[in-house]
Amino acid sequence: MATLSVRTLITLPLAAYQLVIIAKVEALQAEVSELAKRLRYEISLRARDRGWTDKQSRFQFQKNLRRLVSELYIRDNCHPFKASLLVWVQLPLWISLSLALRNLSLDQSALHSELAAGGALWFTDLTSPDSTWILPLCLGLTNLLIVEVFSVQRVDPSRVQRFVTNGIRAFSVLMIPIAASVPSSMCLYWFSSSLVGLSHNLLLRSAAVHKILKLKTHRSETPYRDLLTALSNKYCK
Repeated sequence: MATLSVRTLITLPLAAYQLVIIAKVEALQAEVSELAKRLRYEISLRARDRGWTDKQSRFQFQKNLRRLVSELYIRDNCHPFKASLLVWVQLPLWISLSLALRNLSLDQSALHSELAAGGALWFTDLTSPDSTWILPLCLGLTNLLIVEVFSVQRVDPSRVQRFVTNGIRAFSVLMIPIAASVPSSMCLYWFSSSLVGLSHNLLLRSAAVHKILKLKTHRSETPYRDLLTALSNKYCK
């Protein structure tokens, strides 16, 4: 319940803000492409008049394009760095809560006794690791599902994006044995946090939410059906 409250009150609004920023940046791509075409033509004329080399022309093109794109970001208040605000808030929060639960699980106090008897189902003792590995496996599968939900959004991912996605997949698998070696309270928090994060991601795909946020880019009216179709096409063929 605490995880749901923290994620809903703090990270969900930031995730919505991130979605708005990303949508604004995507909406600018057509304008950036048109600016790049015009700039390339102007640079070619200037290079001919001033006798620039190809290297000098490329430098001038990239410098001026960066300046123009920065002006567009300022105009629409959508610098891509703002989209990373969620990570800068969520990561310290995740680490601090994880360390707090670890310390409570190891500390011989009244709270430690409550954790030792405060579990449920097969993980009755929250101060010891889950010997059945059920919670760690649930955590790993949930994290992998989150990765796949994000990956199917990209129609033609770049090499860097594929590398990052595979790295996150590997980290999700690596988290399984790590989660099996920590107190169940930490593993339960990690699993709950991932589960809430997945639900928030699915919620922010809703066409109704997109209308409320007034996103500029076109979004599907059937996002969940499209997601299921994309996942089935990727893994069930």
